[in-house]
Amino acid sequence: MSGRRHGIRLVVWAVLLLMMLGWTAAQAGARPEGVDMSANIDERDIADTSVGDPLRLEPGSTIRVAIELTNNTSAPLEIRHVDLAGRVLGLSFFSYSTAVELTIPPGQSESLRYRLELRGLAGQATGFIGGELAVYRAEGAAVAGIPVVTDVRGSLWSVYGLFGIALIVLTALAIADAALAIARHRLSANRWQRGLRLLAPGIGIGLVFAFTASVARWWVPDTSLWLAFAGVTAAVAFLLGYASPTPEPDEDSDDDVEDADEIAEADTYRFPAGGPTQ
Repeated sequence: MSGRRHGIRLVVWAVLLLMMLGWTAAQAGARPEGVDMSANIDERDIADTSVGDPLRLEPGSTIRVAIELTNNTSAPLEIRHVDLAGRVLGLSFFSYSTAVELTIPPGQSESLRYRLELRGLAGQATGFIGGELAVYRAEGAAVAGIPVVTDVRGSLWSVYGLFGIALIVLTALAIADAALAIARHRLSANRWQRGLRLLAPGIGIGLVFAFTASVARWWVPDTSLWLAFAGVTAAVAFLLGYASPTPEPDEDSDDDVEDADEIAEADTYRFPAGGPTQ
């Protein structure tokens, strides 16, 4: 009964963690109202990017950025830097920040134009990455931003690629551990514990699939989709473990126990409690 309560607590904590990550991702996209922004990169409106038509970023290339900002608030708007970044699961895998000096009076519009050299991009990311072009105040608060779907032509040995490879290795180890436990009949007789034993491989499979789809350029790894894949595969793995038959003891181990009992009985017969006879 205690194992079941422990399993319930772990499942509840896992669900709460997924909900917290989703809430954090939603809050990260919050922006103050009253500022309108539009942007072009290489004369292309980045608001129109999609999986079918992403913004291609070539390592070492130079892109032309043009931003239009309208201050609809009642106070002057000071812009101090512009950031082009790509994030996965809330982690930044590439980021290019450009310092600017721009003050927009209330009710006025201003524009920014500059060139950005994508140095070091090959070692930062590869595949489809959900990015954003955002403008910030001097204190670091985001003023406005535009999501952009980027197709980064970097290396698999980049930071993002190594992140995915680490996920694959850890998932493979978790699957191998669970498979050996099943083959050797080492799974617990408690259903909840069997389900929890398969929970980690299930989460890993979901994360690996999402990473593979991103690098293969099938889809953009949005945080909510990552969590959805991991949640579904984790739930399936847990249910498979929970519904699996109770493992039976290994016959070889039973034979070993019987042999040990026979040896113990023989020793007791030859050497009674009083010790060996003279």
